[in-house]
Amino acid sequence: MGVIRVAVTGAAGQVAYSMLARLASGEVFGPENQVILQLLEIPKDPSRAERQAMDVLEGVVMELDDCSFPTLKDVLITDDPLKAFDGVNWALLVGSFPRKAGMERQELLGINGKIFVGQGKALAARAASDVRIVVVGNPCNTNCLVAYNNGRDIPAERWSALTRLDHNRARTALAKKAGVANADVTRVTIWGNHSNTQYPDFTNARIQGKPATEVISDRNWLENTFVPMVQKRGAAVIEKRGMSSAVSAANGAIDHVKSLLKPTPADDWVSMAVISKGEYGVPPGLVFGYPCTTDGQGNYKIVEGLQLDGFGQSKFQITMDELVKEREDVKDLIG
Repeated sequence: MGVIRVAVTGAAGQVAYSMLARLASGEVFGPENQVILQLLEIPKDPSRAERQAMDVLEGVVMELDDCSFPTLKDVLITDDPLKAFDGVNWALLVGSFPRKAGMERQELLGINGKIFVGQGKALAARAASDVRIVVVGNPCNTNCLVAYNNGRDIPAERWSALTRLDHNRARTALAKKAGVANADVTRVTIWGNHSNTQYPDFTNARIQGKPATEVISDRNWLENTFVPMVQKRGAAVIEKRGMSSAVSAANGAIDHVKSLLKPTPADDWVSMAVISKGEYGVPPGLVFGYPCTTDGQGNYKIVEGLQLDGFGQSKFQITMDELVKEREDVKDLIG
């Protein structure tokens, strides 16, 4: 039996709340291993009388205790990234500053960038030598870029950002349109940024082994309904729920980790945002959403050789341009 240390930031938030029990239960790391959760939140402000994040987190720990998971060895809570990341094998960076009304995206990038500068440095200083990092907090691609550039002692291959939520959204949308099970849809790809410029690629997808464009022949629906529906799904959830995606975001992060721990099935792949080495003409160093396969040992490979038609190429360029612009916006934070 092994012991796996897992850090989760923003641990009192909705996404983490939907994630922690699944991390603790043995679902992700197996019943043969024990998990130590190392949970990070912002410090308490003694001048404020209302309930704060650390108060909420103490209640979450009480709930984890009350679950009595045989696979949960311990739970540590802290407001110090150096303590949260000490010896961790996995770091799920969920916490980020939310975009507020009237806030420009560049301002959001700057605020979050400063957070991820510190977290990147703390991870490099304290994490275990085999650490894998998944950035969930938005804007996740560029938050990952900042953290990696401030934690370069950790190899580039250990860093990734979450496009699996978008992958899952796209797969379900195609399955519903085709009238098949979700499992019948394979080879879905989310190219680029986890934003409304992402390109959910239907041209390389398969439905029951056939090209998705043969099963769903309505090209107008694919281009003008499916693509924007996936791109704007997060906003649609906020409009209905009054809050951003939590259960589905947590599930996407869990799926992402599971995919790294289990080999990708033959003739399929998963979507992950990883650090480019120039694949598909993406500037090296950019954190870009790609189709990937995994070996079950925490390692991935980008699927190469896929072709995009003219529509896909135009969408690919838009999302790549956005990520290049975001990198420029945080250049002072990445050196």
